[in-house]
Amino acid sequence: MRAANAGIMLLVVVCLCALAGYLLGSLVGLPIAVGLAGLVVGPIIGIALVRSRFRDL
Repeated sequence: MRAANAGIMLLVVVCLCALAGYLLGSLVGLPIAVGLAGLVVGPIIGIALVRSRFRDL
């Protein structure tokens, strides 16, 4: 069950980073470009968070 929680956490972090990038990009006028940048950065942040929280998996 903890592995499923880790996977869900990773997906949520990736989606939140993409959404944050899109919202920040829409303020600047480049929503797609900055949203895609958030989508690229999201897995890096997500893996770091999952690794720190679920170190025993």
